[in-house]
Amino acid sequence: MARVVVDPVTRIEGHLRIEAVVEGGKIKDAFSSGTMVRGIEKILKGRDPRDAWAFVERVCGVCTTVHALASVRAVEDAIKISVPKNAELVRNIMFCTQYVHDHVVHFYHLHALDWVDVVSALSADPQATSDLAKSISNYPKSSPGYFSDLQKRLKAFVDSGQLGIFANGYWGHPAFKLPKEANLLAVAHYLEALEWQKEIVKIHAIFGGKNPHPNYLVGGVPCSFNLEEVNAINTEKLNLVGKLIKDAMNFVEQVYIPDLMAIAGFYKDWAAIGGGLSNYLAYGDLPTQGYGNIESFKFPRGAILNRDLSKVYEVNGKDENEIKEYIAHSWYKYSVGDEQGLHPWKGETEFNFTGPKPPFDQLNVESKYSWLKTPRWKDNPMEVGPLARMLVGYGRGSQEIKEVVDEALKKLDVPVTALFSTLGRTAARGLETRLTVRWLKGFYDDLINNLKSGEVSTFTREKWEPTTWATECEGVGLTEAPRGALAHWIRIKERKIDNYQLVVPSTWNASPRDFKGQRSSYEEALIGTPVAKDGEPLEIIRTIHSFDPCLACAVHLYDPDGNIVHQITVE
Repeated sequence: MARVVVDPVTRIEGHLRIEAVVEGGKIKDAFSSGTMVRGIEKILKGRDPRDAWAFVERVCGVCTTVHALASVRAVEDAIKISVPKNAELVRNIMFCTQYVHDHVVHFYHLHALDWVDVVSALSADPQATSDLAKSISNYPKSSPGYFSDLQKRLKAFVDSGQLGIFANGYWGHPAFKLPKEANLLAVAHYLEALEWQKEIVKIHAIFGGKNPHPNYLVGGVPCSFNLEEVNAINTEKLNLVGKLIKDAMNFVEQVYIPDLMAIAGFYKDWAAIGGGLSNYLAYGDLPTQGYGNIESFKFPRGAILNRDLSKVYEVNGKDENEIKEYIAHSWYKYSVGDEQGLHPWKGETEFNFTGPKPPFDQLNVESKYSWLKTPRWKDNPMEVGPLARMLVGYGRGSQEIKEVVDEALKKLDVPVTALFSTLGRTAARGLETRLTVRWLKGFYDDLINNLKSGEVSTFTREKWEPTTWATECEGVGLTEAPRGALAHWIRIKERKIDNYQLVVPSTWNASPRDFKGQRSSYEEALIGTPVAKDGEPLEIIRTIHSFDPCLACAVHLYDPDGNIVHQITVE
């Protein structure tokens, strides 16, 4: 029996430690620890609720817009503001843009190197690579000369004595299965995606002023439309948005999806590995008839238990018996005791670091071992993310979701149960990218038609002034970050923030055990995973990366000795 420690897990956002107990070549037990402390809830107390989005959006540099969206929705829910149609469309465009950008970047730059052996590409045949590329896609950059030139660039890295951005991989590991030509094709598109991704985020800059932290506004969006005015969003800027969307559709359909399906075909055994939990949660998003009409969401809301897709349960973020956070194995303390769960409206953020100061050999898993709290839905551990969204949508009967899922399953010749796996999680992310890039085009077309009809309103001023608010009120903003269910809860007292709590996707997935000993998603998904080489835990990070970890918004900040780096006191 061996204990394998991966710390830090790389190619993620934030700081994550995984410990796995390996016996007989398979993982028998696993522990997930977030090793920083955040505390942004303390920073917000006493501030103007309308400013909260600007603080919480900066809890992460990857999730860009969604924290701001959850925040403004929480405040709007509390003070009872609805937004104009144009604002809804712009928010949906910003949302879809982030999904398309984030998922492509994840596949190529964070996850692909778990499946692709870069060094193997050095000996690939450029002509055979060209033939492979043309057999799966009409992408124009597929000539033998193109792949030959790329191969020379890659060899230059090696000849210089270093692999640069491809350094420190487990190259030659027995878990790699792609032929040399598929590896060369994937490396080429890795570099193509680096160039492409910096273009699509210009949509955020046009509507939100900048990226990665575009501006938001309680009651609407902070941009104005005038098709003839140079200082507003005019015809020229809208045409640029249209071109960027068209380019994104081409890249997704001609590069990302063909690569995903080709790579998946060589790893069908991973359709039976890494399934983990059997429960899935999605808050849903992309309203088409107002945020209050959840039946109009493109991504449906709901929960699935025991992988029973025939029954999708309703989810209510305001019901204090549904969502609770526990701290039995987290470095926090509650006034009600460590075994009691708290709904976020009653949430507490009080630090209680009782662990060993790093560096340390292994976690004290019998006690507290993570800076993540442990969320539960009706006391059930839940997986959130692309797979959860696709399964909830499939179970809800969304025709668009069913079509892309069934098409992929048929092409790979695997049953629907293959979705409950590491490979299924990775494939689900690609499938929803196909959907969101199409929806992005649809929301853009709707916005153009709205503007042509003379509707230019982007903000609701009614009830925006604090003098119109109730003395005490509370609200919740639910959304779907690329990594899964995201919600912000706010309590407002005397027109100031009295309590603010974030429960983010990686809190659901990466959290430690609860007071009952139930594992969360990361820990459960690793059970049974084969590990060929203890010193090269490729299989561990392959499954963990399938969730696309993003720890900064789930955890916090400490120095290497376990000391608080900085503490902010709000007077």
